[in-house]
Amino acid sequence: MNKVGVIFLEKFLYSCIFAKIMAQKEDQFKKVLSHAKEYGYIFQSSEIYDGLSAVYDYAQNGVELKKNIRDYWWKSMVQMHQNIVGLDASILMHPTTWKASGHVDAFNDPLIDNKDSKKRYRADVLIEDYCAKIEGKINKEVAKASKRFGDAFNKEEFLSTNGRVVGYQEKIKTILSRMGASLEKEDLKDVKALIEELEISDPLTGSKNWTDVKQFNLMFDTQLGASAESSMKVYLRPETAQGIFVNFLNVQKTGRMKIPFGIAQTGKAFRNEIVARQFIFRMREFEQMEMQFFVKPGTQKDWYEHWKETRLKWHKSLGMGDENYRFHDHDKLAHYADAASDIEFNFPFGFKELEGIHSRTDFDLKAHEEYSGKKLQYFDHEDNSSYTPYVVETSIGLDRMFLAVFSNSLVEEELENNTTRTVLKLPAVLAPTKAAVFPLLKKDGLPEVARQIIEDLKWDFNVFYDEKDAVGKRYRRQDAAGTPYCITVDHETIENNTVTIRHRDTMKQQRVHISELKEIINKEVDAKNWLTKI
Repeated sequence: MNKVGVIFLEKFLYSCIFAKIMAQKEDQFKKVLSHAKEYGYIFQSSEIYDGLSAVYDYAQNGVELKKNIRDYWWKSMVQMHQNIVGLDASILMHPTTWKASGHVDAFNDPLIDNKDSKKRYRADVLIEDYCAKIEGKINKEVAKASKRFGDAFNKEEFLSTNGRVVGYQEKIKTILSRMGASLEKEDLKDVKALIEELEISDPLTGSKNWTDVKQFNLMFDTQLGASAESSMKVYLRPETAQGIFVNFLNVQKTGRMKIPFGIAQTGKAFRNEIVARQFIFRMREFEQMEMQFFVKPGTQKDWYEHWKETRLKWHKSLGMGDENYRFHDHDKLAHYADAASDIEFNFPFGFKELEGIHSRTDFDLKAHEEYSGKKLQYFDHEDNSSYTPYVVETSIGLDRMFLAVFSNSLVEEELENNTTRTVLKLPAVLAPTKAAVFPLLKKDGLPEVARQIIEDLKWDFNVFYDEKDAVGKRYRRQDAAGTPYCITVDHETIENNTVTIRHRDTMKQQRVHISELKEIINKEVDAKNWLTKI
């Protein structure tokens, strides 16, 4: 075979490998969706009426996992910091709030329709997906080189020196820079021109027959008032941050807070997304966990770097694989920012934004000063001066964090006896149920002892009682539900107050005294033992 034939064959083989990898990821994502429903984590909202697009309900296990993620964030952000306090602002705010913040005029996504398929897309997402395909080619080159060079392979050096890979990287950078500049200038004609130049087609039909790009405001509005004549147009908040900014002075004065300090909040936000997709990754009703950190002007870049590092450590403390995280610094900055970066996570559908860290300057407080006519400045007793603080924001989607944890934890394992088990290896600190208690048999006083153990443990942990089916089947159910420990009560328990405790991840079993259970479980699930990793 000649050289051209060899190159063609190599390309064909690696394209097949890449296609196989993508198919496996798609298959994994389908399993995530199916498992989430089957084990009581997430249901389609209003399912008996055929559901509502991009709206989901958290079921009995899902609501516990979601609460535990929220608590883990709150503990690390508020409880562990003396200079950060919490807030719970209302969803409905005075409409001028959103005029001041820029949302009324600028909270838009670029919308484009395909004339043939009649499908609607976000123009920027089409372009980003195109770049993701180029990134897939980079990953294919990396995989090929890694296989060729083995242990001697240096990925960093390869990415910076391989001509083809460098070319791909430059192409991605050029495309995203041009898109960012065009969107910032609101040059929507150039956004469409870029789509046409890249020959981006409709993902469903392959058609390249596009409409012009237009802006679409994402805010939901409603009416506040007893009658149509006296009602006022208000909005469901598209973000939680503005509730913090309008309360800045109230919190600062009543809490006697000194710069630098932060205000944290979790709560619902609402966005009328053009294309809501990928399960709970992008929804119309979602929950945010945000912290606005107020700093002295001129120090914001240092604090920005501090919070980038701190937030990444928080994510890594959960043990979901350091290789699954990366930073993506923004080329296109929001109108209020002087720096912005995303922590991206490797979801089943690729690396996507999980959390944003933004240096918001003093835009928000100054804007609310202007529109409200109220002074929102901080008097610094140390240098006897007043100034408008700058803000560094950390903002994470609770639903996205849920999806990251859930999808990363769901695995199928091959066992030594040539069988497989499906196990949800949730970080124990986040698991909805910490332990399940089983009587070996439904007689001989075993259920009574098991229920007494439940009564003792339930004051400290969320625990579950199960007596149906053989113990092996009960183990498998709890493995799939994500429960870290299973405790079995048998006839020996009656004799000496010992039980068998089994660990979900290792399947290792040990005999322990009932009095030891609380300490064993607590060691595994206590947030302190996880957060000290930070």
